[in-house]
Amino acid sequence: MGPRKKSVGKKIKRHWQLYLVLVLPVLYLVIFKYIPMGGIVIAFKDYNVIKGIWGSPWVGLKYFQQFFDSPNFWLYFKNTLGISLYGLSIGFPAPIILALALNEIRNGLFKKTVQMVSYAPYFISTVIMVSIIIVNLTPNVGMISKFFEFIGVTNTNFMGIPGLFKSIYVWSDVWQFTGYGAIIYIAALSGVNPELYESAKVDGASRIQKILNIDIPSLIPVSVILLILNLGNIMKLGFEKIYLMQNALNLSTSEVISTYVYKVGLLGSSFSFSAAIGFFNSIINLILLITVNYIARKLSNSSLW
Repeated sequence: MGPRKKSVGKKIKRHWQLYLVLVLPVLYLVIFKYIPMGGIVIAFKDYNVIKGIWGSPWVGLKYFQQFFDSPNFWLYFKNTLGISLYGLSIGFPAPIILALALNEIRNGLFKKTVQMVSYAPYFISTVIMVSIIIVNLTPNVGMISKFFEFIGVTNTNFMGIPGLFKSIYVWSDVWQFTGYGAIIYIAALSGVNPELYESAKVDGASRIQKILNIDIPSLIPVSVILLILNLGNIMKLGFEKIYLMQNALNLSTSEVISTYVYKVGLLGSSFSFSAAIGFFNSIINLILLITVNYIARKLSNSSLW
């Protein structure tokens, strides 16, 4: 046995309690995350429940080709990418802006009130959130519709207008998740050396100058990591909320890959087809994750690896 193996063995023996704590999380990852990945082979098979995964015949890239040849493939791809990029462009900087604003508030009671009000929507379930959106946008009944009626705008079924679907989805997400997302940035700002603020004050720096030269540089490492993770999940658009917000009128802009998989793949019991689409999404996300991480590593000192 080499000296390296002996060294590792001694470390494990010395800190066995710590390694014991890791057993359950590692088992969870292996059993529920890694082992199920073997089921991806059904994307390349004509899966039959009776024959099982290994008894089903191989069909190669048949279901990938079927998906790419679908007449609405580019529509679903465009909708998925469009909503994700729109959400990222608005939803990513929003928590940063809120954290910077809260960091400048000196009134403790007001600051805590703003934090509570902005965090609270995060704990609303998706079903309740969509219900709130639909009720408030319902013509003749909803509060928002009543407001537009008050200012002279004709009653409009906002949920039935295809062009408004992305904005309703994204801005409701901003309202729900911005407060909670700001927590990590507030934590990063709390770690800034107070001497930097004192030096800036002595030099006569304004609040804007403090934010630009102290706060924002302090947030860059955290922001880069979160941006990489968000871009790595850009094709993993939430199914539940979109599906609940869909109706026959807005389907042209609300139908995304995940809802298409559910309707055609799962409801139609075409498990191989749905697995192929899921695998396609995962490959796109992996490519984006590696690419963005490489760019971040080249442009800054922050990256996942």
